Amino acid sequence: MINATTSWPSPAKLNLFLYITGRRDNGYHELQTLFQFLTHGDELTITANHSGEITLEPEIPGVALQDNLIWKAAKALQERSGTSYGAHIQLNKVLPMGGGIGGGSSNAATTLVALNHLWQTEQSEDTLAEIGLKLGADVPVFTRGFAAFAEGIGEQLTEAEPEEKWYLVVRPNVSIATVDIFTHPDLIRNTPKRELATLLDADYGNDCEKIVRMLYPEVDKELSWLLQYAPSRLTGTGSCVFAEFSSESEAQNVLDKISDNVSAFIAQGKNTSPLHETLAKYQLAHKQSI
Repeated sequence: MINATTSWPSPAKLNLFLYITGRRDNGYHELQTLFQFLTHGDELTITANHSGEITLEPEIPGVALQDNLIWKAAKALQERSGTSYGAHIQLNKVLPMGGGIGGGSSNAATTLVALNHLWQTEQSEDTLAEIGLKLGADVPVFTRGFAAFAEGIGEQLTEAEPEEKWYLVVRPNVSIATVDIFTHPDLIRNTPKRELATLLDADYGNDCEKIVRMLYPEVDKELSWLLQYAPSRLTGTGSCVFAEFSSESEAQNVLDKISDNVSAFIAQGKNTSPLHETLAKYQLAHKQSI
C-alpha cells in the first residue's frame, strides 16, 4: 500500500431528525438524532510513503496545518499505532464549511479509515471511533460507516436503516457556529426521549430549526421556499436545509426552479457510507494481490 496513490470519498451527512432531550451540568446537551450519509462529498487523494511526514494540499486559508482535522487525524493514528509511515494528502473540497453536513468530521474520518488501510496499522473499528471522538463528536459516525441513531451527547450509536430517499440540499450563504445555537436561551431542551421505532414512524423535526430561522433570515427564506414543494427541514445546526423526495427526477424538478445565486445539490441517502464501500473494494483488491 506504500507509494500507491488512491482516492477516497468523504461523504456529506444529514441529520434526518434532531431532538434535544436535556442538558448536563457541564453544559453538554443530551440529544436524539438520526444520521444518514449522502452520495455527495469531498474527495481525498492519498499517497502513503516512508517519510514519516504528513503533508497536505491545498492549504486552507486561515487554518494552520496543525489545526486541520485531516492532519490531526493522520497524526493521531500515527501516534496510536506507532507506525513510521507518512502520507501526502490532497483534498478536493466540495462541501461547505459551517453547513451542518459534516465536512470537517467526514474529512477526519476518511483520513483515519484510509490510512489505517494503507499503512496496514490494523486498528479496530472501535479504536478508530475512539480516536475520532477526540477530534469531533460526529467523527465516529463516519468512521463506523453505517446510518446511525445517536443518543447521549451523540456518542451512543445504534445502527439504523431509514429509507434511502433523494434529497435536494440547499446551502444559504451564511455560516453558523454550533455553539451559538446550543447556547441560545430560547433553544428547546426538554423534548421527551422516545424509542427509535417510535421516532422512525413519526414526522421528523429539528429542535434547532426555530432558533436558526429566527437568527438567520437567509435560512428561513430558503426553507420557506423548499416547503412549498416537499417535506423540508434544517440539518444539524445548519446552515444547510434539505427537502426529501422519492425519486431523483422529483428532486431535479425542484432544483430546476431554484434561483441561480443559491448553492444546491441533489444526492441520495445511503445507509452504508460510500467511504466504506470504497474501503471494501480496496481490501478485496489487496487480498487478490497477495
